[in-house]
Amino acid sequence: MIVIVTGMPGSGKSKIVAEFERRGFPSVSLGDIVREETVKRGLELTKENVAKVSIRLRQELGQNAVAKLAVEKVRAFLEKSPLVVIDGVRSLDEVGTFRSAFPGEEIIIIAVHTPPKLRFERLRERGRHDDPQSWEDFEERDWKELRFGIGGVIAMADYMLINDGSKEEYEEKVKALVERVIQDLNRGGA
Repeated sequence: MIVIVTGMPGSGKSKIVAEFERRGFPSVSLGDIVREETVKRGLELTKENVAKVSIRLRQELGQNAVAKLAVEKVRAFLEKSPLVVIDGVRSLDEVGTFRSAFPGEEIIIIAVHTPPKLRFERLRERGRHDDPQSWEDFEERDWKELRFGIGGVIAMADYMLINDGSKEEYEEKVKALVERVIQDLNRGGA
């Protein structure tokens, strides 16, 4: 089984990935793949360079470029684990790449929705080097994600978590959903 986790920046995707990892399932981050490509190209890991490489990869290899680069990592994990999580899928082209590469695997999509103002606050608190410093930066990043096609992936989700309450409430929702997915896996699919 392949579990694709998607959502806008700061929505809470990493909590879902971490819960699957805590239970022993491996994950592949498409963002990490772009960061690895940035380093391979001899560029410093800055927000601007990572964004440029992300766009350049799509120009060179197509809209599903990052997914194509992830396929071998996913394949290697599937040889050892019945479930692999993919974090950061941004387009239906990328979903299609995984469906084509793994025709016998059940693929489910989990999307997280968090209201924009709450995501902005959380991103500012998180303080990662690529997090927006202003509302304008935040909106620009959201529009970039939407142009990549993330809205289509969210719309096609098999499961949707709404993350608009307390941290504890969201953690409970995540644990319950991960448990449900694992039970489906153990029963041989949904």
